[in-house]
Amino acid sequence: MSEQRVAKQTGEGGSYGLRAHALTPLETLAQSVANIAPTGTPTLVVPLVFALSGAGTWLAYLISVVGILFVALAINVFAKRSASPGALYTYAAEGLGPAWGVITGWALFIAYVGTGAAVTTGFSNYANVILTDLGGHKLPSAVFIAAAVAISWVVAHRDIKLSARLILFLEFASVALIVLLVGVSLVRHGLTLDRSQLTLEGVSLSNLRTGLVLATFSYVGFEGATALGSEARDPLRSIPRAVILSSVLLGVLFVLSSYVEVQAFHGEAVTLDKSSAPLHVVADKVGLSFLGHLIDVGAAVSFFSCVLASINAGARILFFMSRHGLFHGALSQTHERHATPHLAVAVTAVLTVATSGILSLRGAGDFDIYGWVGTVATIAFILVYLAILVAAPLYLRRRKELTGWHLVSAAVGILFLVNGLAGNFYPAPDPPLNWLAYLAVGLVVAGAAWYLLLRRLSSRIATNIAEDLASIKQRFQAELEEGE
Repeated sequence: MSEQRVAKQTGEGGSYGLRAHALTPLETLAQSVANIAPTGTPTLVVPLVFALSGAGTWLAYLISVVGILFVALAINVFAKRSASPGALYTYAAEGLGPAWGVITGWALFIAYVGTGAAVTTGFSNYANVILTDLGGHKLPSAVFIAAAVAISWVVAHRDIKLSARLILFLEFASVALIVLLVGVSLVRHGLTLDRSQLTLEGVSLSNLRTGLVLATFSYVGFEGATALGSEARDPLRSIPRAVILSSVLLGVLFVLSSYVEVQAFHGEAVTLDKSSAPLHVVADKVGLSFLGHLIDVGAAVSFFSCVLASINAGARILFFMSRHGLFHGALSQTHERHATPHLAVAVTAVLTVATSGILSLRGAGDFDIYGWVGTVATIAFILVYLAILVAAPLYLRRRKELTGWHLVSAAVGILFLVNGLAGNFYPAPDPPLNWLAYLAVGLVVAGAAWYLLLRRLSSRIATNIAEDLASIKQRFQAELEEGE
């Protein structure tokens, strides 16, 4: 690209045709929170982790949030110094070069589409739970899957601020219900500690490790705010805060809610891992039965918020990669009136609904789809996070800012993620889960092959990426110098 062309495509203030600086810090935080789908963990994922880790479920969540924080620190190495819709795609390119940046961006797009597709089934499951409570009837899951994606598509197409405000209201309301229930439960139990959990009764290192892999899935997507680099106000401050706050605050919630749920199921005829509505049991135990039904509604809207957030984030990755010639140029266009990457939003939405919708129409259950597609998305996220952990020290070394702490924190984060990645390959899970890890890696490798092919056809792609990175660096250089 020539400098004039870069300036024209980038737009005023590095907006790239998007709505510049439209989102408040709280709305930016909401993107990361929604990508995690926090209500989905205590209502759906904690029972699955309990099936593996038993009384050590709370510890699996504590270890996983500590590991994720090391990833967050590596992400913020870049987020404190630059911002764009390219998010972790541009971060990896800055640290490792254009080729690894493209591979990381492609893996991140797979991760967002997979997450959005997986949580459509969480929405359909709880929508049917609500319908059953109201009148005893259910609708086919594919109906709710299509509805969740269609509404998300319309909102994401229309306005990023509308998306952020809707996510903010829905997500924070649903999380507030969980916090209220967990808080009341802890108060009601007073100083009575659950010795079986605190002493890790019956928990082996193997149990803890396998549960840790699944617990990590609860946190993926916490970096979602980085995709709002052009639309967030004061991005070099609001985005790093969102990355840290979303992981820390929700990490505390997940540790406490998993502890409360395991404690509540002592003496119950149905064990936690067999319960379809675990928070109903907690609500009944503390005399707040009405909260159980409200949390069902909260879970449904939380999963919907995650669909919307995933489409928003995935579309911006696709939009930014298309600017560099990796996909059709039309996907790099923004809507003249709404200032959204409308065509990239449409493609992301179609891929999302196709992934879960086709599986549902072929007879797969909601929980099966959630597990299958969620596993592929999680592995893609882990590969992305590993790339960032390697890229951050290299980037800092070139800037002459590398310290021993940066090396140690990156090494700890890599060890944590490699453990999680290895757990998807060995010991091999039961079919069909045993081949999902290979599917995820295969999709990422296919993206790498696509880049190599495109690079042979056009030498401009790597140059386009490098020139865009240079313009981003130049745009924030003055602000960084003032901060020093």
